[in-house]
Amino acid sequence: MDNKLLLIILSIFLPPVAVFLKAGVGKDLIINIILCFIFFIPAMIHALWLCTR
Repeated sequence: MDNKLLLIILSIFLPPVAVFLKAGVGKDLIINIILCFIFFIPAMIHALWLCTR
């Protein structure tokens, strides 16, 4: 299984975990956690964008 495919699947179900695996601890992870608390869909979109760029 490709690493990018795994990150995309994680981005859909667990966005903060995917962002952590892709970017580590930093501003992207904090932004994604805040988006996840506000609403799940923006966090998922942010994680997908970050993992596919």
